[in-house]
Amino acid sequence: MKVLVAAASRHGSTWEIARVIGDTLVVWGAHVDMMHIEEVKSFAAYDAFIIGSAVYAGHWLRSALSFMHDHANELARHPVWLFSSGPLGDAGPAERKVADIQHVAELVRIRDHCVFAGRLEPRRLGWIEKLITAIVGAPQGDFRDWEAVRSWACGIARSLKRQAGARRPAQREAAARIHPRKQASKVQ
Repeated sequence: MKVLVAAASRHGSTWEIARVIGDTLVVWGAHVDMMHIEEVKSFAAYDAFIIGSAVYAGHWLRSALSFMHDHANELARHPVWLFSSGPLGDAGPAERKVADIQHVAELVRIRDHCVFAGRLEPRRLGWIEKLITAIVGAPQGDFRDWEAVRSWACGIARSLKRQAGARRPAQREAAARIHPRKQASKVQ
């Protein structure tokens, strides 16, 4: 299975989550490419996609939404998982809602969407972002739960393995129809 893990990240936190997801899939035996969402140019080489975005004020970054809209047809032909990164501190269910996901899920028929807590480090912010976080009293720190990220990625890996196992018998049957003599000689 060849998997693309792509993410839109403003300050690097979401990208770090994408890397942990990709690294976890590699441990499970998947062939993984990891790219920033703006770098993705081709879809042909991949069997599955994991797409993520940072969330600000309950919305995915514009580059991630544009990517999903622009490539919905290609993505709809494959298994797709989505993740969001953004809630800070002890965010409740309301803070974990991502307004754009329902619409994106209708475009692509995703397998799952997971929201992970994010990180807020003032030194990485621009002055407007610092002002906004001060006004809303956003908690500072790294709230990412790496065990939750790895666990979610392991679930994807298990699903991909089941999917690959289900394809193998069908691929053997197709090969037997295309090359009946080669298959028959292997049986003898």
